[in-house]
Order: sequence, then structure tokens, then C-alpha cells
Amino acid sequence: MERRGDYGYDAPYGLVTFAVLGAASAIAAIVSWWSQRGHLTAIMGFYGAFFLTNAFSFLYTTRRGKFQVWDNVLDELQLRGDERVLDMGCGRGAVLTAVARRLRTGRVTGIDLWSTHDQSGNSHEVTMRNASLEGVGDRVEIETGDMRALPFPDGAFDVVVSSLAIHNIHPNAARAEAIAEAWRVLKPGGRLAIADILATQRYARTLSNLGATGIARRRLGWRFWYGNPFAATSLVTASKPVSA
Repeated sequence: MERRGDYGYDAPYGLVTFAVLGAASAIAAIVSWWSQRGHLTAIMGFYGAFFLTNAFSFLYTTRRGKFQVWDNVLDELQLRGDERVLDMGCGRGAVLTAVARRLRTGRVTGIDLWSTHDQSGNSHEVTMRNASLEGVGDRVEIETGDMRALPFPDGAFDVVVSSLAIHNIHPNAARAEAIAEAWRVLKPGGRLAIADILATQRYARTLSNLGATGIARRRLGWRFWYGNPFAATSLVTASKPVSA
């Protein structure tokens, strides 16, 4: 599906770092080759290829791959179209607008602190402009707030989603607070889908301690790598029992 909005770059410092290291290594390899230092040429050539491949993977994920993966994840959720959905750490609205396109009478609310360190050009105004460009502005609400203290009542949402946001909170105890808040604002019978790196096993354990059912965790594949498999994204899904 063609996207009309501009969703920037995730963790732009990471992309720039890979690109600069790759270019520097490639130049060093060329200089070594010119100086007929074969061993050093091979080493720097390897590093050049490694870092440039990481840069390409990072660029692909942030500009294309994550959109394809989230389309599949949202298809699996089989939204009816009348849900109230929360996107925690919505950024410039990549997942937010994808959810909104699947709603008819429902609405999706995004919340963020608008850090430009985590996403380039991140702001409330940019997100609303993207929603308008995608033709879903009437189904979108935006709030400024902390995921650890959500400004919503208990059981306000049918579905809670989050993409590459909770890992930015430190330390792990604070991440657990964000998961607990997601659980609090979720209706009984509601569902969560959280895509992230680094800490998804902890999220699953926290949800288990909170009483979640149907907890599942899986890797989302190469389209959602931020450079290499060590920065792969995983998805945690769970449900809140109707009796909760």
C-alpha cells in the first residue's frame, strides 16, 4: 500500500554510525590495496562490507521493512473496525496510521514524548500531518505523555500496540511499569501486540505475572532487523482474560 506520509528514520544515529564506519573502512581498504598491503586490505574490506551491509539493512527496515511486517501483524489481529486502540510510543505514526486504515467507527490514540534521538523529526505536529496525508485524521487522537503513567482510565482500550518504543525506557523496572500500564488500560478480553528489541522476554514474563493469557513471542524476520540479527525485532502478543 502506498504511503503518503513521511515517517523519518528510526534511531538516526545508528544509521549514520554504520554508514560512516562502512565508508571509512572501504576507503582504508582501497588505500591498503594501493599500498599493496594485502592482509590489511582484506581486513578493512571485510569491515567495510560488514558496516555497509548493516547500514543498508537499517535503512531498509526503517523505510520499508517495518511497514510490511506491521501490516502482517495487524492483519493477524483481525480488527473488526470499531475498536479503541492505543499506540504506545507512536512516533511519527507508522503503526498509528496503519491501524487507523483498518478502523471504520473506531479510533486510535497515539502517545509519545517526541524524542528526536529515537526518531528523526519526531513531533506531535508531524504525526498529525501524516495522519491527514494518509486520509485517517478523523480516526486519530494524539497525546503527549509517559508510557509509565498513561493518562487514560482503566480498561479504556480494546487493543494496545507498541513498536520499538519501550526499550528506550531505562532501567528494566521502568520498562515493566510501562507494560503494567498497557495492561491497566486494556479492557478485559483485550489484546496486546508489542514489537521491540532487547527486552521482549522480560515483557512476556511481566505479562505472565500480571495474569495475561495466550502469551506468545516470535522473531519478526530480516525485514525488521536494525543492521543484523543481533538487533532483530521480536513480537510479544497476549490477551487479558474477560474475568480480569
